[in-house]
Amino acid sequence: MGMKKLCLSLLAVSAMLFIMSGCDKVGDKATSMSFIYGVTGLFSLLLLVGYFALIRKKEMWFIVLFTSVFVVNTGYLLLSVSKTLEMALNANRIAYLGSVFLPLSMIMIIAKVSDIKIRKWTVCILGIISMLVFLIAASPGISDIYYKSVSLSYINGVSVLVKEYGPWHPSYLFYLLGYFLLMVSITIHAIVKKKLESTAHAVVLIVAVFVNICVWLLEQLVKIDFEFLSVSYIISELFLICLYLMIQHQEVLISSLQEKITAAQKKREEPGKNSPEFTERCNYMAQQLPRLTPTERAIYECYISGMSTKEVLTEMNILENTLKFHNKNIYSKLGVSSRKQLVEYAVAINNNKS
Repeated sequence: MGMKKLCLSLLAVSAMLFIMSGCDKVGDKATSMSFIYGVTGLFSLLLLVGYFALIRKKEMWFIVLFTSVFVVNTGYLLLSVSKTLEMALNANRIAYLGSVFLPLSMIMIIAKVSDIKIRKWTVCILGIISMLVFLIAASPGISDIYYKSVSLSYINGVSVLVKEYGPWHPSYLFYLLGYFLLMVSITIHAIVKKKLESTAHAVVLIVAVFVNICVWLLEQLVKIDFEFLSVSYIISELFLICLYLMIQHQEVLISSLQEKITAAQKKREEPGKNSPEFTERCNYMAQQLPRLTPTERAIYECYISGMSTKEVLTEMNILENTLKFHNKNIYSKLGVSSRKQLVEYAVAINNNKS
């Protein structure tokens, strides 16, 4: 029930963000771009701080994701308030820094929640590609390979870069498209191979992937001054963290259930102290005690006297592996499966003697 409320909350936040960046005329929208970028930047910062404050078991790629989203929105905000071309280009570089590493973190998170292992050398190659794409995207002002020319313009007081694309500009578009295709492939593979535990997990993962794809296609097909990806990135990280928390919650439930089952099995296996079976096991152990070697008998006496493993090693002057070897022989000869069981039967045997 808690997870359902969480998902509904995420949908409400997503709807609010889209309404804020909504469908007004471009001129009207430009006047509020700085405010919206400020809100998305603040919201992404709160998500980053909240992740560190509230999530105990932290994942490196979630840290990269939350940090990247914050960096992207910070770059967009700084760009919208830049007063010089140099400031605008630096802000643009900050936005691209987050943008190129964000898809990489999403891929790694999607692979993790889909129980798909990605080799370290693959991650290294993807990281190198991300860095190269960033260097290309950060080249304006230094080289004309990404933008042939770029100037700073103001629309209703908001700074906007006016760009003429260079020959290497499609590299970033192909980079994003490649990651989107990889996300779709991993998602389909996870669903087909039933890597996801439930339909709800599959739905959340699909939404997280396709929100970005749809927004990216919208920005390619329609001329819009506002960067909708700044909003879609936040929505995606919300859905991914929701999915991750759902899986963690399910793992806790499964672990708890397994512990209960194990405890119940042990309870059934352990006979009561007053039962005939317990008495029979004690008698069997008492009969087998003479079979112990002098060393094994000495270790047995150490155990029933309450010594710890470290104390036994010191007393017997033996190594831990040697003790493990003797334990295996002792347990086998006496018909017990653990030190706890051995001591319990030994106490009962001594009480019967007295």
